[in-house]
Amino acid sequence: MKKLGEEGAKCSDLVNFISTGEIEGFLLKPMNCPHHIKIFDSEHRSYRDLPVRLAEFGTVYRWEQSGELGGLTRVRSFTQDDAHLFCTPEQVGEEIQGCLGLVKKVLNTLGMNDYGVRLSLRDPDSDKYVGDPENWDKAEAALREAVQTLGVEYTEEPGEAAFYGPKIDFVVKDVIGRDWQLGTVQVDYNLPERFDLSYIGSDNKAHRPVMIHRAPFGSLERFVGLLIEHFEGKFPTWLAPEQVRILPISEKYSTEADKLAMELSEAGARVSVDHAGDKIGAKIRLARMDRIPYLAVLGAREVEENSVSVRHRDQGDLGSISTNDFVSKISQDISNRSL
Repeated sequence: MKKLGEEGAKCSDLVNFISTGEIEGFLLKPMNCPHHIKIFDSEHRSYRDLPVRLAEFGTVYRWEQSGELGGLTRVRSFTQDDAHLFCTPEQVGEEIQGCLGLVKKVLNTLGMNDYGVRLSLRDPDSDKYVGDPENWDKAEAALREAVQTLGVEYTEEPGEAAFYGPKIDFVVKDVIGRDWQLGTVQVDYNLPERFDLSYIGSDNKAHRPVMIHRAPFGSLERFVGLLIEHFEGKFPTWLAPEQVRILPISEKYSTEADKLAMELSEAGARVSVDHAGDKIGAKIRLARMDRIPYLAVLGAREVEENSVSVRHRDQGDLGSISTNDFVSKISQDISNRSL
C-alpha cells in the first residue's frame, strides 16, 4: 500500500483520496467516536471506574460539497474538541449537566451571550434512526431534564437528532444575525450496543454503558471564524495573539525596549518590539491597524523616569505609567480575562 505523499503516488490517487476518502486501503477519519470506543473497550471496566472521560483535539475530514464551503465556517478538514464520556445510566443526568455547564462557561467567558439552545429529537416516522425506541425515549428524557436546568429558553426540533441519539445544540448568532451551531452534547445508547461495550456492575454482571458525546466548541475552525467576526478582530487583551507592542522613538532606546519586552514576557504577556526606523506616528498607525490592545512608547523621558507612555486600542492615550505598574496592569488584564 502506498501512503499519500510518498514518491510514486499518482495525481489520480490523490483526487480519489480526497473525493472518496479511500486510497488503497487508507481511510480519512470522519469522526473520533470509534477510536475512543476502542480505547474504552481495550480493558475490562468496573462500575467503580465509571465515568470514563476521553477527550482529544482530533482532526477529522468530511467531503462537503463545493457550494457549501465557506471560509473557516465550513471546511473539509477541521478540528473537533471531542470528548466521549462512558457512564452508568444513573450517572447520565449529572454528566450531561457538567457538559452543559462547560459549554456555557466557554460562551460566557468569550462574551458570546446571544445564543439559543436547541433540543434535537428523532422523528418517530423516519427510518434514518438506529436503535431501540425505548432507549431513545430514555435519552431524550435525560436531555430534556438537563436542558431545563440551564434557566434559558430552548426549542425542541423533531427530526434534527443524530442518527444514533438526541442532542442539545448551542446555536450562536454572529454579528450579522446568522445562526451557527457550535457546542453540542449528545446522549447515545446505540453505539455502546453496536460495539458491544460493557462494564461489570455491583451485581458482578455485565451491563451496557451509556455514551455521551461532548464538544464545547464544535469545530475549532468555525468557532475561530465566528470569534474573529464577534470581536471584529479587536480581541480582548487576554485573547489577543499580540497583546503589547513596544514602540521605541528611535534606535537609541532599543535596549530599553528589549528589556521591557523581556519583563512583560516573563509576566506571561505576548509582546513584540517595533525596531523599524519609521517615525513614531507611523509605528502607532501600523499598530492600530494591527489592532494591538496596548502600545507602549519609549523615549528619553520614559527611560529617565522608568516609565512608558501607554495607548490603548479602544481607550486612547492613558498617559505615562511606571514600568512596574504597566507590567502589573497587563498581567491583571490577562489573568482576569476581562472583555
